[in-house]
Amino acid sequence: MSPLPLKGRTLAIAAALVPLLALFIYVALRSGPLAPVSVTVATVEARALSPELFGIGTVESRRSYRVGPVAAGRVRRLLVDVGDRVTAGQVMGEMDPVDLDARLRSLEASLGRSRASASDAEAKQRYAHAEAGRYEQLLAARSTSEEILAAKRQALQAANDALAIARADVVRAAAERDALVAQRANLRLVAPVDGLVAAREVDPGSTVGAGQMVIEVVEPASLWVHVRFDQGSASGLRAGLPAHVVLRSRTGAPLPGSVLRVEPRADAVTEEMLAKVGFDTMPGPFPAIGELAEVTVSLSALPELPVVPNAAVHRVDGESGVWRIVDGDLRFTPVRLGAADLEGLVQVLEGLSVGDRIVVYSARSLGARSRIDVVDRIPGAPR
Repeated sequence: MSPLPLKGRTLAIAAALVPLLALFIYVALRSGPLAPVSVTVATVEARALSPELFGIGTVESRRSYRVGPVAAGRVRRLLVDVGDRVTAGQVMGEMDPVDLDARLRSLEASLGRSRASASDAEAKQRYAHAEAGRYEQLLAARSTSEEILAAKRQALQAANDALAIARADVVRAAAERDALVAQRANLRLVAPVDGLVAAREVDPGSTVGAGQMVIEVVEPASLWVHVRFDQGSASGLRAGLPAHVVLRSRTGAPLPGSVLRVEPRADAVTEEMLAKVGFDTMPGPFPAIGELAEVTVSLSALPELPVVPNAAVHRVDGESGVWRIVDGDLRFTPVRLGAADLEGLVQVLEGLSVGDRIVVYSARSLGARSRIDVVDRIPGAPR
């Protein structure tokens, strides 16, 4: 068999290479770096958002009472422990009186002596008063001299002075006795309100200083959550808004509550707003003070505006915008955004209209010349 001529061999090789080249181009355009980028799209809709704020806080008590002695001393006994419920006026512990009881008995005796002295002074004053009156009558009848009457009047004045001093001594002794009685009463550590013992800092036998806390009592009804919210999304936060609280130690339905107040001072370091959120109904059992809680606050409903998913917003050349699909081509459209909610939707104040198609997720970074392939879902992207 004679070999093919040169021209025939060239045509045969070309005929074999053309399909291979076409296959290579097809593969490069479908699965290589030139392949279209898989994207998911969404249509811009008008919706009235109900934005929510999410923050992390800690359970605190707005009213807690740090009970301790008013004078330095040694703890004699403690009758309650952490977690015990107490009632107002209940004795929770007692300080060692040391020599207060002996001093109190001494002051009682001193007060008794002062009262006896005052009684004796009163009797002498009455006698001197009667003598002065009798001698005034005798002088009127010219049965005595003025010198004797003057002496009786002087004796009356001395009796009045002695009575005043004796009564002052009674008042002083009674005041000292009352002060010591009050000091003795202050040795008892009494619950100021109905509450729960949250802390017991010392044990019996310990020596504490004046004003040092021994027992802390909190009011269960005064629990609230001290919450931190990001300043960038805290617009509209105010007292009275409804909230839901999820305690870290508990599962199940969130606990309903409301914003009690927004702190007038923010945290400049963490750029957070501070707020207090109270419970509508106190949770039971009593949650731990300092427990972490997740708080969601429902802000006031916003007017109906175009909204897009947060994931669709990108930053290109310093501008925030979305990739819009126009006649099958990509076009980066800058937008001005408004409020967002916790479902991932954000308001578009300028830049888009209802019905525009935009890219939400893409398998790779996009550019103005990127070819796209619209798919229902990209592996690894949220639904």
